[in-house]
Amino acid sequence: MAIPKLALYLACIMVLILAMADKTLAQNSAQDFINPHNSARDAVGVGSMTWDTTLEDYAKNYANERIGDCNLVHSGGPYGENLFWGSGGGFTAGDAVNAWVAEKQYYDYDSNSCASGRVCGHYTQVVWRSSTNIGCARVVCNNGGIFITCNYYPAGNVIGRRPY
Repeated sequence: MAIPKLALYLACIMVLILAMADKTLAQNSAQDFINPHNSARDAVGVGSMTWDTTLEDYAKNYANERIGDCNLVHSGGPYGENLFWGSGGGFTAGDAVNAWVAEKQYYDYDSNSCASGRVCGHYTQVVWRSSTNIGCARVVCNNGGIFITCNYYPAGNVIGRRPY
């Protein structure tokens, strides 16, 4: 009787693993990236983003280059780019975009600058008025970390210009 119980136990574990993987995949669709971007953009009166498969392919290719180390190194490509890294599993598209949007508190529109010692360029790229197309990707790195990248066209964060 020990073998059938073990088999049943292993089957249950596999179902749980598949269910968790399914949930993570379901939380990283194009819409899961677009919705929080567009919510942040709507809050400042900026038009919606459109998903772009060229940008998505670029993001996927670059994310796959980072699988080995998960380092937050920009691609240096022709697009605007936001990067996210999370230790351990479970970080989703929404987690990444929400982290970027959380920088809003450090952005001062009147001076068009970030608070001293703070970062807000991820936020300004999210809401950059002329950036209308987006493509993103998420990978699980060899070290178990999560690497997420979003690419924007046209690129934002032009020095001397306000995002909106």
